[in-house]
Amino acid sequence: MSSLRPFCPMTSLAAIAAALLLLLTPASLLPARAQAAQTTPVQQTTAAAPSQPSPAEQRGIAARAIDKVKQAAKSAGDIFSRVPCLPPKDGSKKMGSLPHVANKLIAGKPVVIIAFGSSSTAGFGASSPDFNYPNRLAAQLRRQYPTADINVINAGVGGEDAPEMMKRLQTAVIDAHPDLVIWQVGTNAVLRNLDPADTAKLVEEGISRIQAAGSDIVLVDPQYSPRVNERRESASKMINLLGKVAELRHVGVFPRFEVMRDWHEKQAIPVETFVIEDGLHMNDWGYACFAQILGDDIIRSVGQIKLGVNVPADVRTYRPM
Repeated sequence: MSSLRPFCPMTSLAAIAAALLLLLTPASLLPARAQAAQTTPVQQTTAAAPSQPSPAEQRGIAARAIDKVKQAAKSAGDIFSRVPCLPPKDGSKKMGSLPHVANKLIAGKPVVIIAFGSSSTAGFGASSPDFNYPNRLAAQLRRQYPTADINVINAGVGGEDAPEMMKRLQTAVIDAHPDLVIWQVGTNAVLRNLDPADTAKLVEEGISRIQAAGSDIVLVDPQYSPRVNERRESASKMINLLGKVAELRHVGVFPRFEVMRDWHEKQAIPVETFVIEDGLHMNDWGYACFAQILGDDIIRSVGQIKLGVNVPADVRTYRPM
């Protein structure tokens, strides 16, 4: 997998800028300059003056130049739309279906998605807010559903985990009446040596409240990174318990740890390709790939509902842990 490289927006922008500069140079000037360099003084006095393009021809040249610039801009957008990353080949856990989001999209109604979590939701490590995962996800969903009004709200606060998140669950999440809540949780609990079982109980309580408000939910478990791997036993227990909560409550789970481990252990991508120097947070490439695979799963799940398959039963019938 040596062909995989980190996401490098500055290199791409430099190449695009150079191409645009060439495109914006009037085409009529390039052959004229070359001809002048090869013409002797005698030939310059005897050669006929070049004819000037008519106004209609000038408008045609300008239109073609504008088309070229638009195409270059579209290519630039394509560069930023996806990065060269792959999901696990052996197939990760299924996210499940998202009936509230799907029904809103089918009805042509606005869709509100809240990204709820800590610093990796807020985007620590990204070079720009444009490159955090909620903004990357929003761009992907808007490309997929161009006529839909999709709003992705970033409700990430660095340093928090389930105890702090539960204190602001009502105001930051439920009061916004989201159609989908993407809840990233568990990493800081692992780093603080908190009991994973206590975190799981709080998360289940939060899921119950979010479901009662009529929202779809996707859980995001801890990241695969050196700092988290230092506490591998606790991290494994946290991931397993979050998976059980998700299964019990019939909500989606995005197995971030599994996906990122696959990048490194199976796809041979160096950890520094997707994690910054602190050994914990993702960089632009990591956030882009994370958002891309998550977005693909959401799109697939919405498609299942549109086809009338994989619709979960009423989650309120399930007993708590």
